[in-house]
Amino acid sequence: MAKARNVIFLILLILIADQVIKIWVKTHMPLSYHWDQTHIMETPYDKGIRPFGEKSEWCQIYFVENEGMAWGWKFGGNMGKMALTLFRMVAVIFGVWYIREILRKKHHPGFIICVGLIFAGALGNLIDSMFYGLIFDNSTYTSVANIFPQKGYAGFLHGKVVDMFYFPLIRSTYPGWFPLVGGDEFEFFSPVFNLADASISVGVIALLLFQKRFMKEENNEEPKSIETNSRVNDNVQVS
Repeated sequence: MAKARNVIFLILLILIADQVIKIWVKTHMPLSYHWDQTHIMETPYDKGIRPFGEKSEWCQIYFVENEGMAWGWKFGGNMGKMALTLFRMVAVIFGVWYIREILRKKHHPGFIICVGLIFAGALGNLIDSMFYGLIFDNSTYTSVANIFPQKGYAGFLHGKVVDMFYFPLIRSTYPGWFPLVGGDEFEFFSPVFNLADASISVGVIALLLFQKRFMKEENNEEPKSIETNSRVNDNVQVS
């Protein structure tokens, strides 16, 4: 059985690692810079993706800031940003209650761990949205941000989520006969993400892959015995 302290430890481990990486990137890298083992070089900003013509490895650290949801989606300007952050707050508060419930009801340990991973990732990105606008000044394409400046780059609930992991595993072009996109450049895997995003993704994917096992083991629990005052002897047939 997954114990509460183990779940808390997992959440704190992911949360601390996520924030340490984000703060390091925010205070050491300008926007849209690519870092590898040998050099740092500036690249044009193109929605967080390096140009196709440049030589690159499949694993990169590439600093971008996300003002909205996954994949950089956003809506409604400042009001939309605030609504999204408030929604994340409500989801995290619900997550605290839900984790307590599944621990109390002794759900499958794997299910509890998956929920913990999703919760840790949601909380990690919520911290960015709530506080990063207050504790950092702006990152630019030529300078790094300072932490705890006299004035931050945005108000409470208006911070940007820091993303940095970029895995362009495959770079190619669509065949010419492909409808609509024939001859266009193709890239897999293109999103730039952070550790919190990865934690959410791993939790969700594991739930989808193993949900039958989680549910099956819970449904196969031995039924509890029922006490009765009825006398049982050899003359009573039990079916």
